[in-house]
Amino acid sequence: MDPRHLFVDERLKGVCVYCGAHPDTVDHVPSRVFLDDPLPPNLPTVDACFSCNQKVSLDEEYLACLVECVLSGTVDPGVIQREKVKRALARNPRLANRLNCSKKTDGSCGPIWEPEDERVRNVVLKLAQGHAAYELSLPLLGDPERILVVPLPAMSESQRIDFEKEPSSQVQAWPEIGSRAFLQAVVLCAPPNQDQEVFFDDGWQVIQPERYRYKVSQTGPTSVSFVLSEYLACLVEWS
Repeated sequence: MDPRHLFVDERLKGVCVYCGAHPDTVDHVPSRVFLDDPLPPNLPTVDACFSCNQKVSLDEEYLACLVECVLSGTVDPGVIQREKVKRALARNPRLANRLNCSKKTDGSCGPIWEPEDERVRNVVLKLAQGHAAYELSLPLLGDPERILVVPLPAMSESQRIDFEKEPSSQVQAWPEIGSRAFLQAVVLCAPPNQDQEVFFDDGWQVIQPERYRYKVSQTGPTSVSFVLSEYLACLVEWS
């Protein structure tokens, strides 16, 4: 019996991982708008209903554009580096104007950007639910206990260390045999494999370097952490 080939994803079939309804689509986790082309092979997907798959799409585009605009200091498509964001702002002047209006000037510390909290929360929660379902074969349909969204540069040194640290070596919860979390535990404990498709870095799964990384933990509360463009740190916890 090889645990590398055992998966319990059968429990997720027929269920939207975001609301529990019947799924009629699959959703990429993370959304492709957060990644650059060419996309990584075998991008994770989860079952979703059409409504859940679509209703946050505009918020996802908003957040991807906001992060890039903050990093670039402008909404000018001619200055933006990411091609997907450049195209989104060029075809949607209303979005560009909305983002530009969120840029405020603070004489003491320079420009600041005021995000639309509800839109950001919608995206962060959806991404966390998708990662949890994919990795743990565990749909998390209830409200989380905590959602944290903060730029990495705004963290104190101790906060950054706590956010970045590897999962505890003391096993407090064992991933179920057959879940991807169990498979990854086997992979992380095994000798390095040059053909391995998943790239791990200090416990993080790197979907695309400099663009998107995440980790899922059950050592204590079930938690999902991820980082957008090595700038925006996000953490969602369920008790």
